[in-house]
Amino acid sequence: MQFDAHHIPVNVGGVLVAPGDVVVADGDGVIVVPRAKAAEVARYAKRELENDKIGRRKLYESLGMELDDTVT
Repeated sequence: MQFDAHHIPVNVGGVLVAPGDVVVADGDGVIVVPRAKAAEVARYAKRELENDKIGRRKLYESLGMELDDTVT
């Protein structure tokens, strides 16, 4: 293996990933968030998570299911 460069943008699967970008992956896929947008995306994602918990909690309650840590 030979070292070529560091702190340069790279293309991964057709997506440009720059130094400092946030890369998040799970079983469903991968997302690359540009560093300049990371704080804004994090705020939006937190709001989405909170709204999802509220909706699922209402569903659990309407079905008489025991609440767990995914909805509290």
